[in-house]
Amino acid sequence: MLMQGKNGLIVGVANQKSIAYGIAKACHEAGANLAFTFLNDALKKRVEPISSELGSDKIYELDVNNPGHFEALRENLTRDFKKIDFVLHAVAFAPKEALEGEFVNTTKEAFDIAMGTSVYSLLSLTRAVLPVLKEGGSVLTLTYLGGPKFVPHYNVMGVAKAALESSVRYLAHDLGAKNIRVNAISAGPIKTLAASGIGDFRMILRYNEVNSPLKRNVTTEDVGNSAMYLLSDLASGVTGEVHYVDCG
Repeated sequence: MLMQGKNGLIVGVANQKSIAYGIAKACHEAGANLAFTFLNDALKKRVEPISSELGSDKIYELDVNNPGHFEALRENLTRDFKKIDFVLHAVAFAPKEALEGEFVNTTKEAFDIAMGTSVYSLLSLTRAVLPVLKEGGSVLTLTYLGGPKFVPHYNVMGVAKAALESSVRYLAHDLGAKNIRVNAISAGPIKTLAASGIGDFRMILRYNEVNSPLKRNVTTEDVGNSAMYLLSDLASGVTGEVHYVDCG
């Protein structure tokens, strides 16, 4: 029970196939107490059964593009936990049209939406929970190979992930003095709701399966266990890093 007695916030779980669910499940099974956020009433109906399954009745509304929600989030966490030990940031979005065609045709509106929702939200979330995050705590976000490398059909999300990874390093520097760690996990291709918006994703899955040393694709359980390590005290000396989990 590596996470026994620890409290964590999971931001961005969509359904039981999402990477955030795999991470939450691994932390719960290791003994952690969890709280969850939901974007709107439609997604609340998806988050509630997940929260219940993982032994929690703590779910809070959070639109990362609504500054007022962050203050309410901090107040809710203070009321329900007083202090938390870790937070998972699993939020990313870009308009579908920005993932099609050529990157050079990305509109400013789509670029701003992708960067604000996928990158600046990490800063907003970290800043909001900092007063309730224990010394020795951990912040974890999700990135992807499309940040450091070109991936077909990833376009503006690749640029956003590159900015996210850079943000991890700068946040790790800022929060290091408070003994708070900031890391990212870069998972290989997984069938998730977010991945469904990427063109030719089935081809990417098949290529990765055939060419990876383990001859399979990564699972949410694989990522969940690696994330649990980064969020736990076992990774007390690891910060500012991108941790790859891709069977290869």
